[in-house]
Amino acid sequence: MAGADNQPESSLAPPVPLCVDLDGTLVKSDTLVDSLLALARARPMLLFRLPGRLLCGKAAFKAFVAESAPLDVAHLPYNRKVLQFLHEERARGRAIYLTTGADQALASRVAAHLGIFAGVLASDGATNLTGKRKLDGLRSRLGSGAFDYIGNDTRDLPLLAAASMPMVANPSLALTIELRARKIRPARQFNEGIHPAKALLSAVRPQQWTTNLLVFAPLLLSHALSAAKLLAAFEAFCCISLITSAVSILDDLLNIEAGRRHPQKRPLPFASGDLPAFAGIGMAAVFLLLGLLGGALLAGKFFAWLLLYLAAALAYSLYLRRIALVGVLALSGLYALRLPAGGAATLTPISHWLAGLSIFLFLCLAIVERSSAPSAT
Repeated sequence: MAGADNQPESSLAPPVPLCVDLDGTLVKSDTLVDSLLALARARPMLLFRLPGRLLCGKAAFKAFVAESAPLDVAHLPYNRKVLQFLHEERARGRAIYLTTGADQALASRVAAHLGIFAGVLASDGATNLTGKRKLDGLRSRLGSGAFDYIGNDTRDLPLLAAASMPMVANPSLALTIELRARKIRPARQFNEGIHPAKALLSAVRPQQWTTNLLVFAPLLLSHALSAAKLLAAFEAFCCISLITSAVSILDDLLNIEAGRRHPQKRPLPFASGDLPAFAGIGMAAVFLLLGLLGGALLAGKFFAWLLLYLAAALAYSLYLRRIALVGVLALSGLYALRLPAGGAATLTPISHWLAGLSIFLFLCLAIVERSSAPSAT
């Protein structure tokens, strides 16, 4: 007993509270952007009310989005390394707090799902709990004592600077630079995800470009090859491929919730959180712009066919593929559109026998692809 009485006071003190951010840290994605994408997919008319909500403040905006499009917290892309560390620390008796700028309703559902948090500090519809306000809220909850903190972005700098043990998870480049400038060395770093270049390549899906080689068919079958026409066909191929990738990215973004519940689509870069949704929005916009600009520069009626292909691809991706027979017909139509597009780009007429054969062939291909592809979400 005497030995126990002589133990240092510090050894009897409870472990320092551990605080963790949600967006980009505990979860690899940004839940506000995820909610906006889910809102655009499920309730697009509510998008027109967003500017008015934003005028009421960012906290009110977050509350409206979280209420209008509640995320499935069970399938969020959690950072497994962070989650494992939190479970280990909780087993040691540490009090763990979820401290986030996300809305209170969403943060509370995440906490209830994981069951490891002693408390939740989040935006409440009136106060946007980020940066210095988050630190003040944490101080009012925990007092002036020491705490450890895990963050990922420059908005976490006030808390990382005040933490007794700052830690980061998939830190942004801006945060890394700021930490070095302030000579703050993270005690631990939880990086999870694939290389950005690999994630970008996976999002673009160049394997889908093979069907765009059909734009060369009218020229190759016409027996009137020339360097100029081959170049025009190649330009048409590039334009349609850019549009194809843009539509695929938009489809992944708008169906990000369903993708996370699908065993085959869960590893995709946006669903897994390995690539930020904002990056996908930017990529899709750039691809669409480049594809349409390139199409406008080609001769003939190629641009009109390109616009028709874009409209048909969006309609198929967003709605038509969910209707069994209509989805097959729409997919075969998408295959067929590449032929007149290629003919228009190279000023090559399409023979009647090629048109008739292609209708039968593309219908068979569409049936095979629809029967072998993962269930539409």
